[in-house]
Amino acid sequence: MFNNKPGAAQFLRFCAVGVGNTVVDLTTFFGLTLVGMPYLLAQVLSYSAGVVNSFFFNRKWTFRVTHKASALEVIKFITVNGLSLLLSSGLLFILHDVTHLQLWLSKFSATGGGIVVNFLGSRLWVFTES
Repeated sequence: MFNNKPGAAQFLRFCAVGVGNTVVDLTTFFGLTLVGMPYLLAQVLSYSAGVVNSFFFNRKWTFRVTHKASALEVIKFITVNGLSLLLSSGLLFILHDVTHLQLWLSKFSATGGGIVVNFLGSRLWVFTES
């Protein structure tokens, strides 16, 4: 994934931002499912809870973008996060409903798949200096 040290450092910063977003995601997800919300709706709401924070921290700190944010950049960010959400929701459904894996293990596994899509999309498409 990386052929240089700046890429590795960037990924570590991305993961640090992701830890905060994941705490928000997991807390919201399990809180909503605990009060009886269907888990796929809880997935959409909990994932969405960290998206705005993610945009600002990843833009400024992780990818160190200096130009002013544009509408196109926001649209790209939302698109990448939407794809990540679709992937993680699909994995969550397959792992929990099809393979009958425990919900918490399904959620953690699905989150890992979403991280890969999100980082690559953000690095290669969203937060470029062009």
